[in-house]
Amino acid sequence: MNVNELTAKTIEATKDKKKSQDSVLSWVKFILLIIGLFLVFRYAIGITVISGNSMAPTLGNKDIIVTNNVFFTPDIDDIVQFRDVHGFDAIKRIIALPNDTVEIVDGVVYVNGDKVKEVYSTGFPNDMELVKVAENSYFVMGDNRTPGESLDSRNSEFGFLPKERIKGELVFSLYPLGFK
Repeated sequence: MNVNELTAKTIEATKDKKKSQDSVLSWVKFILLIIGLFLVFRYAIGITVISGNSMAPTLGNKDIIVTNNVFFTPDIDDIVQFRDVHGFDAIKRIIALPNDTVEIVDGVVYVNGDKVKEVYSTGFPNDMELVKVAENSYFVMGDNRTPGESLDSRNSEFGFLPKERIKGELVFSLYPLGFK
């Protein structure tokens, strides 16, 4: 074997080794990408299928929504995803903040004595005596205000929604497509 043949074989072996290293590196990058996407969808972004009509007409049964689970501060009119009293994920609208007062008179919701402008709701809710929202909690309601359609803060079993149970806020609907 002469020097040229030996050099050619060495170059070929080096190329094969480089291809093998590139292949391993590609797989490592792919696995890291999958892990990264899993973490984003597990902790930062939520995709949820709506079950029921408590948020109609805003959100309907089997609508698919995306929630932001990291960078948000709950506020009036936000639609939030949370763990309910039975351990299931639920979606409701924030009506009142901590220390606000809420009452319903003749089907009209009042927060701190002011009538709430509700262009998004449907149905006629039952009256409710004045309540003061607890510290670090929120008063939430479904947009479907028809009695019996939404288990929400009007119900004594449900009560106020503690801040620590809120998982995220609605960003947009995937199906049907729409933005908040």
